[in-house]
Amino acid sequence: MSLIKCENLTMGYEGKVVISNLSIEVNAGDYLCIVGENGSGKTTLMKGLLGLISPLSGKIIYSDGLKQNHIGYLPQQSSIQHDFPASVLEVVLSGCLSKGFLPFYSKAQKKTAAENMEKTAISSLKNKSFRELSGGQQQRVLLARALCSTQKLLILDEPITGLDPLAAAEFYKLIKILNNSGITVIMVTHDVTSAVNNASHILHLGKDNSFFGTTHAYVHSDIGKRFLITDCPCDNCKRLHSHKEVGAQ
Repeated sequence: MSLIKCENLTMGYEGKVVISNLSIEVNAGDYLCIVGENGSGKTTLMKGLLGLISPLSGKIIYSDGLKQNHIGYLPQQSSIQHDFPASVLEVVLSGCLSKGFLPFYSKAQKKTAAENMEKTAISSLKNKSFRELSGGQQQRVLLARALCSTQKLLILDEPITGLDPLAAAEFYKLIKILNNSGITVIMVTHDVTSAVNNASHILHLGKDNSFFGTTHAYVHSDIGKRFLITDCPCDNCKRLHSHKEVGAQ
């Protein structure tokens, strides 16, 4: 079932085109990674999907009851986020405000926050100051906050920037678990290898050419081969490589 469809989408700023004539479809349960060189339009597309900027032409169609303010969004970390003067629980609860402001949080909102802290393994940190946490812990808090806005779709913008390799690996594992639970994921990333190892679909934006399709198709495409130094992670290709290795012995 389609969640978001872009039809002949052209986007840019002040009339300057950044993305031209893009058509993609994101279905429920997909894990889409958006990769590409700097300036190729990754952030522009993300802002369009979030409704922060309007298309120059073409359409972005939301379906299955999806609304822009019900999309969970995890932006790139900034120094302001690092120094946010609030408790973990307060930060997570603030994610409920995307569905409408109330003078106090309801019992249902508090329950949602508690459930999402449990999902992201930060329940024990709920009374800690956000700015005292490690980078990996802060990203988990912000992820729990984003989850309070949605049960359908997460959009993540370079979520592992600034994380050490162990924290990054743990974060990728957590996103995969959430995707397997039924949440659709769209992630903007420079980490093409990890994208291929985790995502079901790849959108590679390029200044000269682009690609959209399954991860398997991307690995075997001309543009994928230029950017990757890894074997295809799909089961069929793993079995093929295994048979080749056995035959060579």
